[in-house]
Amino acid sequence: MTPRIFPNWHELYDQQPVEGMPWYYPGLDPDLERALALHGLREGRLMDLGTGPGTQAIALAERGFEVTGSDLSAGAVAQATRRSAGLHAKLDFVQDDVLDSRVNGTFDIVFDRGCFHVFAPHDRPRYASQLAKWLRPGGWLFLKCFSHEQPGDFGPYRLTPAEIEGTFRSSFESIAIETTVYQGTMNPLPIALFCTLRRGS
Repeated sequence: MTPRIFPNWHELYDQQPVEGMPWYYPGLDPDLERALALHGLREGRLMDLGTGPGTQAIALAERGFEVTGSDLSAGAVAQATRRSAGLHAKLDFVQDDVLDSRVNGTFDIVFDRGCFHVFAPHDRPRYASQLAKWLRPGGWLFLKCFSHEQPGDFGPYRLTPAEIEGTFRSSFESIAIETTVYQGTMNPLPIALFCTLRRGS
């Protein structure tokens, strides 16, 4: 597998407007919105992992969730915090590295819209282990990533359903893995997988 070269996440949000970034989407991700409705999830503690511009965290907080938006980039956290100023909701943004996390506590839901697919295969078990620590038994993981069906090799790693199930098998039950698109600023929209997994007891 060809190693990927990614931007400096710490500098990226200080150098260009978020509205032009490939993953920018101003509203709540449609696949997540459908999944929350399907499983009757309307409240609880939620981690928006790799929150970036904070749009998903803000949309979720506006719907009544108690949200922590986490990102490796201090610039992203600062911008998301400014964007959420004046919002009367339970919402907090923190700078954190999921592979060496300092975030304590448990969550009912973790949403990852583009964090997992930047990790090389050798880092994925550490990622899965951290999410197993965060999520309460029976908690939900909603994960969106580039699909193996997406052409080319520029940008994030492409993943198969089998790779995702294998990564999380020890602590999670795979409920559904569906082919969709990754909403953002790219044209055409990349082919993606939307994955619903549940933490075991």
